Amino acid sequence: MTIDNAINLAYIVAFALFIYGLMGLTGPKTAVRGNKIAAAGMAIAVVATLVSIRDTGNWFLIAAGIAVGVLLGIPPAKYTKMTAMPQLVALFNGVGGGTVALIAWAEFNGSHGFRGEPVYVVAGSLFGAIVGSVSFWGSLIAFGKLQESIPGRPIGIGRLQQPLNIALLIASVALAICIGISDGGSSYLMLAILCFAAALGLMVVLPIGGADMPVVISLLNALTGLSAAAAGLALNNTAMIVAGMIVGASGSILTNLMAKAMNRSILAIVAGGFGGTVTASAISEHGPVKATSAADAAIQMAYANQVIVVPGYGMAVAQAQHAVKDMASLLESKGVPVVYAIHPVAGRMPGHMNVLLAEAEVSYDALKEMDDINGEFARTDVTLVIGANDVTNPAARNDPSSPIHGMPILNVDQSRSVIVLKRSMNSGFAGVENPLFFAPQTSMLFGDAKKSVGAVIEELKAL
Repeated sequence: MTIDNAINLAYIVAFALFIYGLMGLTGPKTAVRGNKIAAAGMAIAVVATLVSIRDTGNWFLIAAGIAVGVLLGIPPAKYTKMTAMPQLVALFNGVGGGTVALIAWAEFNGSHGFRGEPVYVVAGSLFGAIVGSVSFWGSLIAFGKLQESIPGRPIGIGRLQQPLNIALLIASVALAICIGISDGGSSYLMLAILCFAAALGLMVVLPIGGADMPVVISLLNALTGLSAAAAGLALNNTAMIVAGMIVGASGSILTNLMAKAMNRSILAIVAGGFGGTVTASAISEHGPVKATSAADAAIQMAYANQVIVVPGYGMAVAQAQHAVKDMASLLESKGVPVVYAIHPVAGRMPGHMNVLLAEAEVSYDALKEMDDINGEFARTDVTLVIGANDVTNPAARNDPSSPIHGMPILNVDQSRSVIVLKRSMNSGFAGVENPLFFAPQTSMLFGDAKKSVGAVIEELKAL
């Protein structure tokens, strides 16, 4: 077997491991194993690529790049808390897009402005430069909004926003065409493309509100995958093409599903969303809120026919998932069934709540998707809402003037009794007041979610 055949065989094995690993990510019990399998596939692909450039590679730069990547990648992946995982996902995704933009820049310089390069190399490199740069800078803004170092509310320039975005896109594409039709483009044109694309990434994501961030993360992930596939085409690197297409396709499908879950089109989200936390009073046009205690909440749940737990970002912030699992186990020992209602966009990234509950070893069978659980609320004595706002807001169903009207929600308001755990009356990421909090069957248990659940556990033990 020749070296080239061995390299191709290694790539085939790597792709098979990619796909097999993704299959493992469909459930929490196999997710860790699936991730390790996919990582093994990537390791094989990296080795095969290094072998393929054995005669032309700059090994000092390659070793330096690997060392820098290891030093910058392992610590945040190892020590980042689950509450900050969405930010980490956004940042790592952006790094991928930025890498593709740098690859395009290196390919441009190495070929003296694409002089004499085939059309597919030029097209792939320029596409990767534009889309990768958009993904990188857009992901940085998404990171900032999730980290709350940038306000979650939309930040834009009003009616001029979309014309400016279109102008930046046209300028980037026009300059790419100029380079493509010339024999040896100017480095200034290439720099201008990267700058215009960077501005486009910033200006597209800044006007998008925090409520749409889960969809934005998924969309940027898809863009990074597509740019990587284009760069792989330019470099004639099979691993980049296949891995990029897998990421691009899966990210596109997930983006579409997330947008449908919010009853919003992708174009409407990109055109500028809504969001930003606002402070609400304990008394509104809906009336006053009714406070409760851990003792009363424990009594209600201990004698319920069923308890539905609705987790939200508040549970993640308080790191209350383990306490919630202990509370559910205690209720089940008393003969009270407990299930978890999971909204597709609960939290700050797709699957955020599933990951947190899986970390607490909650049975996957107890996690119920929105369509499966919504019919159960009307037959449930107590629903416990832990830091979830927008996904439980009945205004999405009842108020045509609400910014979130039409978004499918969990029908929490149909429960016989609702207990909401919140630190304060602040609204969710959409910045919309939730009438559920003022409903007659709703009571509020204020405080840190982990401490509140811990207090409920102690009261349950005393019953």
